[in-house]
Amino acid sequence: MHLSASRSVRDGLTAGWQVTVESEGRPGAENMAIDEALLDQAVRSGGAFLRLYRWNPPTLSFGRNEPVAELYDEAAIARRGIAVVRRPTGGKAVWHDQEVTYAVAAPIAAFGSLRDAYCAIHRRLAEALRRIGVETTLAPARPPVRPSARLTSCFAAPAGGEILAAGRKLVGSAQVRRRDAFLQHGSILLGGSQDLVREVSRRPSGASAETTLAAVLGRAVRFEEVAGAISAIWRR
Repeated sequence: MHLSASRSVRDGLTAGWQVTVESEGRPGAENMAIDEALLDQAVRSGGAFLRLYRWNPPTLSFGRNEPVAELYDEAAIARRGIAVVRRPTGGKAVWHDQEVTYAVAAPIAAFGSLRDAYCAIHRRLAEALRRIGVETTLAPARPPVRPSARLTSCFAAPAGGEILAAGRKLVGSAQVRRRDAFLQHGSILLGGSQDLVREVSRRPSGASAETTLAAVLGRAVRFEEVAGAISAIWRR
């Protein structure tokens, strides 16, 4: 896949973004390889990239540092015939099915810091979601969760700066740094649930903390609707 370099980035959010929307889903390994290629391109060229995509087949992804054998029932995953993949970013497990997945690869300096990038990207995504009628807020900063209390699902609890709707987590995101650039990607839930993550987990978990666009808006929400709103924000 050829990735052309973009022009210079201004304020991290305006000029020079290369935006790609992929309406046809790809397997998990292919999606992760493309995201890593975007990160490599950002390192080499200083370009900034936004990619919006889907998964086919639906896939269970694990954060790059998760001890999968310790946290998940691999036999149960195999019995269900679930496709799995390891993400290059951190974070917890995500069931990728009814969603819009976004990936941003760019120089860290375009935003100031990794934390600034995390929050700025979420503000832009929140603005796009408001365009389709979703009342969004950003989760407040909170102390880190004690290791013994950590849950396995990315959507089990919001982290500071993540997008909430009706007080529940709507978007789950994670980052990785490579030299002076970063990759941030995440899931914007259209429908369905993250129950499968809990079902194959070896650890008990509490009530679900996620919500979906379908639940918030009371109607089905298509990939193209959300991807179009996000693209319009990035391209303006």
